Amino acid sequence: MNYFTLISSLILLAFVRPAHASVSFDPADSPPLRFAAAEIERAAKDTKQPVPDVTISMMTGAPQSYRIERNGAQMRVIGGDTIGAMYGGLDIAEAIRMGTLDSLQDSDHTPHIERRGIKFNIPLDVRTPSYSDNCTSAQANIPEMWSLDFWHELLDRMARDRFNVLTLWSLHPFPSIVKVPEYPKVALDDVWRTTADLVKPFNSFTTIGTSVLQPWMLENPEIVKRITIDEKIAFWREVMDCAHDRGIEVYWFTWNVFTNGTGGQYGITDDLDNATTRDYFRASVRETVLTYSRLAGIGITAGENMKESSGATGKEEWLWATYGEGIRDALKAQPDRQFRLIHRLHQTGLSPILKQWNAYPGPFEFSYKYAVAHMYASKAPTFIKEVLPEITPKHRTWLTVRNDDLYSFRWGDPEFAREFINNMPGPDKLAGFYMGPDGYIWGRDFLSRDAVDTDGRRQLVWDRQWFSFNLWGRLSYEPTLPDAHFQRLLGARHPSVASDKLFAASQASSRIIPQVTRFNWGSIDVHWYPEANLSHPTQYKGFYTVRHFMEGKTMPGENVLSISEWREKRSAGKTITAQTPPEVVTALESDANTTLKLVEELRPQADTSDKELALTLGDYEAQAWLGRYYAAKIRAAIELAEFNASAIAAAQTSALKHLEAALGHWRQYAAAYDRQYAS
Repeated sequence: MNYFTLISSLILLAFVRPAHASVSFDPADSPPLRFAAAEIERAAKDTKQPVPDVTISMMTGAPQSYRIERNGAQMRVIGGDTIGAMYGGLDIAEAIRMGTLDSLQDSDHTPHIERRGIKFNIPLDVRTPSYSDNCTSAQANIPEMWSLDFWHELLDRMARDRFNVLTLWSLHPFPSIVKVPEYPKVALDDVWRTTADLVKPFNSFTTIGTSVLQPWMLENPEIVKRITIDEKIAFWREVMDCAHDRGIEVYWFTWNVFTNGTGGQYGITDDLDNATTRDYFRASVRETVLTYSRLAGIGITAGENMKESSGATGKEEWLWATYGEGIRDALKAQPDRQFRLIHRLHQTGLSPILKQWNAYPGPFEFSYKYAVAHMYASKAPTFIKEVLPEITPKHRTWLTVRNDDLYSFRWGDPEFAREFINNMPGPDKLAGFYMGPDGYIWGRDFLSRDAVDTDGRRQLVWDRQWFSFNLWGRLSYEPTLPDAHFQRLLGARHPSVASDKLFAASQASSRIIPQVTRFNWGSIDVHWYPEANLSHPTQYKGFYTVRHFMEGKTMPGENVLSISEWREKRSAGKTITAQTPPEVVTALESDANTTLKLVEELRPQADTSDKELALTLGDYEAQAWLGRYYAAKIRAAIELAEFNASAIAAAQTSALKHLEAALGHWRQYAAAYDRQYAS
């Protein structure tokens, strides 16, 4: 008998068991273990199965790790810590729901990536906005940010899917979350949202964030919650306590320099040389750290609104004087506290950061935009290669994994997610990642037409896109989980249809947007939104025309040729090894046709009471029509490029034919989208 088995056997003997099967856990006052036990019991109840005989306990081991052992009908979960034990219990609950409990074998589990997070642009209040608050989902979700029910639901789901970091992003959150003794009038009571037309701020959008809040947006505000600043502080402490009970670290992230919510009081401005502003920020950071003992750290940005000019204070000097010194002030009162600082590399560089921040008294890490704004494109983005050699084990980097690709649709391709995760840097350079969108809020679902739960509340976006969250969370913890696991999971959720066909439809439809984004690359904010073939109407190209596709660039590092590159190589007689535009078309058509065929076969099998399945198939169908649209449009662009070069009339005729086909596909797509989503 090995040491681990001997110790776990002694742990088992320490429990007093009732005569019937049950879930026992030790320590009995552990919220994570209580949650895991409740999940096991709920899974048994929901599936009308008896509660299995499970013991959940701990012994000293690697953080977040666990072992599952079974002896006949008895199962033991031994965690390396409380969070590992919780994850093991959640594995048991999942096996009950999937019908695989009887085949569960002895196994050991450790996290592949230590910190697996969510990027959440949080719409606290119209007066203290985030970067995405000039969108309808943000304004609709402002009341939800002040609902404990919402946070309990979200944090439970994060834990089930093995996410353990929640990053809350705001331009300037302090007036909504903390009291600063030196600046008492800055603290905001109540919660406001705008009643203004949101088209106006969107049309005046700037990438530096200064357009998110404008004076006319504060005219005739709606007060959605009456609450004092003291009650707000108590609220966020409770949210962070709940996160802690689910093994989730909470961080605030800011952009700089923004002073939204201060109202210009005390002479506070966004000028780097304003001594009052520097003092106000330092005091605000100090009080935030002191007020929230559960806060794991702060993330900062050297932008987007740091106006450096001749004689101005340097960015890093300002950030150190405010955030760095503010944290140091707080830690003088809490010298045993570990407080992480995450410094984004956006609009700055490694050398000036390290020079200014070498005296930081705690974990100090970087953050890099790994796939710029599009996680659903490449399985191995290459952008980080420029900085990776300079990243060291002492100051590792986080990855910002932006999702400006899929606001609406359900996505699920474990092969893509697994490769994406496995291609991330190793643990000597990687501290963790957090994924999430700009331009949309992962709160409650105000986009779906049919998103109201039985209790009258709107479902979480997490519940609509549950499969993609599960894939990214589970695979970042354990990338060896096979496709068969996720097929069974999908089949258990929708048992009326053939799980192999449902899984195949999920994969095929999910390949479409990554394929077209690799071909038609628009890197950053509002440069490319593939669900609508759209970019910003005044700041960029607007609706992408056939000319844009004809002249467009492909994603760097992806070995995909643009139309102009392909024509040049072909005319020069060069060997072509990269993916060509016709091959892009073939791939899009293949995945679209496969999806439509599978959806047609699945719909007659579907249980009519399974509303979610109907909506899932609707999403697959919509993405298929979108794939056909892009395929036809790229074919037209290929022919149009030929006509422009040769003046061959047949090429022009062919281009028009493909554009007419694209129009038909777009109408089908629009109808499929409109059946399920507001537009």
